[in-house]
Order: sequence, then C-alpha cells, then structure tokens
Amino acid sequence: MGPARWLTLGGLLALAGLLEGRLVREEEAGFGECNRFFYAGTPPAGLAAAAHVKICQRSEGAERFATLYSTGDRIPVYSAFRAAHPAPLGAEQRWLVEPQIDDPSSSLEEVTDEAVAMGSVNNLGSKQALNADYLGSDYQTGQLYPFSLSSDPHTATFTLTNAAPMTPSFLKRWYLTLNSLMDLALTPQCGNAEELYILTGAVPSDVKVKDKVAIPEFVWLAACCAVPGGGWAMGFVKHTQDGEVIEDVMVKELEKLLPFNPQLFQGNCGEMEQDTEKMKKILEMVNQVQDEERRVPSEGPSGTPSNARSTRSTLLPPETSEERSSLLGKLLGFIATPFIKLCQLMYCLALGILKYTVYFLWYVAKQVTCSLESCLYRLGSATISYFLAIGEELASIPWKVLKVMVRITRAILRIICCLLKVVCRVLGLPVRVLVDVATFPVYTIGAVPIVCRDIAVGLGGIISLLFDTAFGTMGGIFQVLFTACKRIGFKITSDNPGEL
Repeated sequence: MGPARWLTLGGLLALAGLLEGRLVREEEAGFGECNRFFYAGTPPAGLAAAAHVKICQRSEGAERFATLYSTGDRIPVYSAFRAAHPAPLGAEQRWLVEPQIDDPSSSLEEVTDEAVAMGSVNNLGSKQALNADYLGSDYQTGQLYPFSLSSDPHTATFTLTNAAPMTPSFLKRWYLTLNSLMDLALTPQCGNAEELYILTGAVPSDVKVKDKVAIPEFVWLAACCAVPGGGWAMGFVKHTQDGEVIEDVMVKELEKLLPFNPQLFQGNCGEMEQDTEKMKKILEMVNQVQDEERRVPSEGPSGTPSNARSTRSTLLPPETSEERSSLLGKLLGFIATPFIKLCQLMYCLALGILKYTVYFLWYVAKQVTCSLESCLYRLGSATISYFLAIGEELASIPWKVLKVMVRITRAILRIICCLLKVVCRVLGLPVRVLVDVATFPVYTIGAVPIVCRDIAVGLGGIISLLFDTAFGTMGGIFQVLFTACKRIGFKITSDNPGEL
C-alpha cells in the first residue's frame, strides 16, 4: 500500500520515515496502490464502517493484495487479489501481524513477526487478532486469500489480517475447494487469467474465540472476468458447518446475503456484456467440484479433482507442511532460536533507542518551534494592535475636525440670530408708529362714504318716522270722529223709530 504521510512542523519524523504507514486513511477513495486488485480500480461500495480498516498488503516492497479488516470482529471483511500462477511449495508457516492497526505511529512499514512487534508496537492486539487468540482453541487460522493461490514467494498471505478462525476439517475443504474452483472452473474460462479479479470474504457470527475473534458464519468468493467481449461474474458461498458444499450464486444474490447489501464490482462487472456460454461451462465445472467435495469426507484430502494442477492440489493448509518438518530441522531450529531471539532483542533495543532518540529530538524541536511560534505570535499581535490603534486615531482626526467646524459654524449662526432679534426689537416701535401714520389718511378717506351712507340712512329714517307719525295722527282723529258720529246717529234712530 502506498504510504500515508503526515507532515509535522519539525519534519524530522518525515525524514526518518517513522510515520510512513501501510494503512489507507479513511478520506482516501480506495486502497491507494492496491486499487489494481479491484475491477476497474474500484473497491466494493457499501462496506465502509467505522471499525473497518483498509490495508494494502505489501511484502518485500511490493503490493501483494488488498484487505478490508474489521477491528471489531478481528477478522477480514474481504481480501482482494488477481488470479496468478501458484507460489512454490514449502512456505514457512510464520503468522505475521499488521503493526499500524494498533499503533498508527509505528515505524514498521510492513507486516512483521509478532515477537518483533511486541517490543516496538504500542497496544499490540487491541484491534487485531494475535497468535495467542488461537492457542488452546479448536480453531486454526484460515487464510481468505490462500498461499496456494498466490504468486508471492515471501508469504505475504500469512498475516493474521488475512485469516479467520476455521476448524481443521473445514480449513482443508476450503483450501481444496478454492484450488479446484480456480483450476477447473474460473481460470480456464478467463483467457490467460490476467483480467480475473477475485474477492474472498467472511461474514462473522455471534460466536467468538476467547470472546475476541469472531467465527465466520459463512465464507464467500466473488469472481469477475473482465476479458473484452467474453467477460462474466460469479459468486460462491460456503457455510462453516461440516458437510456443507460450496454453493454457486449470482453476484447480485451474493450481495443480498452480505451485510449492508454492497456492490462488489463496479457496474456489476460489465453485466450487459457478459458471456452466458462461459457461465454455463463454469456451472458445469462447479457441479463437478461439488461432487468431488461431497466425497472428501470419505476419501480424505486425496479426493481432490484429478484434472486439477498438481502444484495446487498438493498445497494443503500451512499446518500440513509444518507437520512434515524433519527432526533435523526441528533440532536446528531449537538451537538457533536463542540466537534469533537475541538478535531480535538487540534489533528491538536498537530500534527503540533510535525511536526514542528521534522522538526526543522531535519533542525538543517541537518545543523550540512552539516557543518561537508563541513569541512571534505575541510580537505580531502586539505590532498589529499598535498599528491598528494608530490607524484608528489617524482615521478619527478628519471626523473630529469636521465636528469642531460644525460646532463653530452653529455658534456663529446663533450669534447672528441673536443680533437680528435685538435689532428687530429696537426698531420695532418706530416702525409701528410710521405704519399707523402712513395708514391714517387711507383709513380716513375710506370712512367718508360709510359716514355719508350712515347720515342718509338716518335722514331717511327720520322722514319715514315723520310720515308715519302724521298718518297715524290723522288716522286716529278720523277714527275718533267716525266713532262719535256713529254713536250720535244711533241715538237719533232709537228716539224716532216711526220716522225711519
């Protein structure tokens, strides 16, 4: 996997290479340099979780395969690889650990022996399985990506991040079934197998070994052949109960059986262009593998399909090769073990001294850098504050001058206003007198017609009154005379009625 680098102010750790890791950070889209083990360079979608760690498995400076590891279940979710020619026989069983899962700051860039890691890795075993988790149990370390399918002579597959607990019988059947599937069904139907992408995974159950390592409920395999014009995709499931044979399923059906319902291959491995004839041939060979697998309990490991390549069919679990070790080899190993351990101890001691020396130098550099940064920060803050204060004062000068000028102008206007009021009050009396004298003739001439009219109206009233008096007096006299005459004539009439 491409090393993930973290930059520091001192840069000492980057120069020493102590923080170069093999774990891919979560913000990266894939597995870095190990994306080539996936179809179209794209890992399965939908399997990301907080407890899952992406690992680009390296050995001897080269990428070998990719693993998505569950730190909660302490087994791989899946391992991804491409079909290759089998590795040479005689691989040494030496289970390795991934240092940077438990200690991201570890200086160990690749998988290493557990004994070496114990002296330099902090919290070893807090997030991954160790050899001690399998000791004294009925389970063995079973590789999801078996060594028998690898072209790696450096045993990169013998890492505990590529292993899950399996019973010895199931482990043998699993290896034999994988070898048969690859030799008989998958590889022959994909050209030269250069474009054959393989995913092998495990689905954890609720049962755990020593309450740490989850036992798989079932293991699965998904294959994608990306040969132009003749590609295909197939899925396989094998339950961990004894006697179960591998089941062939379509990739979409396999995705429904897995947690989170992921998409294993981008675009379903070119679903629209898949060759159905090749898939039928694969299913025919799978039926043969299933028949052979049913005969394994009665015939033993020798019941492997006869037409499988001998190099793979003879590759049994790592435990078998260890059982075949000679007495001389064991004796030499017993004699050499103390010297190896002493060398490992000296190596760990030197590595620890170097590590803590670099840590100390890094700490000193960090403290000096922090002190310089603090001083520069304070000096910069004080300088900025000083210039800001000066700037504020300079910026406020025009405003203050304008305010003073406005106040002066307002005071001058008030003085002028007061002077005008005094002048008006002083000149107010003569002006009124002159106005009254000037308007007197106008008022006098204007009053003559009104006076004449009033005199005429008075004379008319007097004449009208005189006429009314004369006529009233005459009327009264005539009324008196008439009344007297009327009374005199009545009396005459009464005294002489016959004359009348």
